Amino acid sequence: MSNKLVQLGWLFRVKGFQVGLVLGLLNFGQIPTNADGLIEYRAHPFWMQKYCPSHEHDTTPRCCSCERMETRDTKYLVLDDGRKLCLECLDSSIMDTNECQPLYIEIREFYEGLNMKVQQQIPMLLVERQALNEAMEGEKSGHHNFAETRGLCLSEEQTVRTILRRPRIGVGYRIMDMITEPYRLYRRCEVTAILVLFGLPRLLTGSILAHEMMHAWLRLNGYPNLKPEIEEGICQVLAHMWLESEIMAGSTSSSSNTSTSPSTSSLDSGSSSSTNNSSKKGKRSQFERKLGEFFIHQIESDSSVAYGKGFRTGNQAVIKYGLRRTLDHMQLTGTFP
Repeated sequence: MSNKLVQLGWLFRVKGFQVGLVLGLLNFGQIPTNADGLIEYRAHPFWMQKYCPSHEHDTTPRCCSCERMETRDTKYLVLDDGRKLCLECLDSSIMDTNECQPLYIEIREFYEGLNMKVQQQIPMLLVERQALNEAMEGEKSGHHNFAETRGLCLSEEQTVRTILRRPRIGVGYRIMDMITEPYRLYRRCEVTAILVLFGLPRLLTGSILAHEMMHAWLRLNGYPNLKPEIEEGICQVLAHMWLESEIMAGSTSSSSNTSTSPSTSSLDSGSSSSTNNSSKKGKRSQFERKLGEFFIHQIESDSSVAYGKGFRTGNQAVIKYGLRRTLDHMQLTGTFP
């Protein structure tokens, strides 16, 4: 491990997070000094938010979307399943199934633009954590990242409770009046539904949808029994591609100050009135662009075999051979070229 002198202290990197020792003269807010008179801190590898090491083990809330810690002068929204959401991520959050439909249409159009149109009309439902876990248990097969599952592509008939109406924010920044209804799924093809966890920002919700849509496309186009590293890897490639296209589109629009595109006008008319204009396609706040870059960073730096290594191997194949040749090779061999 190499030590790097930073101003009046030293900076280390441990398991992706930065660890530092700095002299107490530097302004690090409320982080106390240790017995040697130094300020020991951790820093998020993307946001560079500095915090006391004790917060890695206490109950200090982290945003379930951007991973930033709740500071003393902020208050995070408490979702019904215990997840915390910062106010910046709340600003573009998608909270119910109807509100998510325009984004789902955008994802389908994204696939159609890649000549990968999904012909089947697959239901897409926004659900609570409990409904997502129950649906996962109802699947006979499939490989999931149980610690962080935020979306599912279902193949079995079952009944799922979906969120009918955007909940209100009550006293203490807590979700209130969550209304759900049962939705019966029928098996008319190899995919019965796509489920996504509610309450996440538009860009994260869209990347999850892009990932799960690729699972659906693979099942509907004759790619059976792929190894997790191959299937999850190519699904992450598509999520990564969508995020990059969104950030590029948002940057182009912001620099030219143009209005929303025709495809965005349908989103504006169909989306819940509670989301503001910064969350719409074609217009990005500075934070939302940074948030998109963070989600890209998460995909690229994932350390897991299936999602992380799978993405990096699949992405290199797509860069070298193109998406179509990569998919053709996968169908023939079950591996990346």
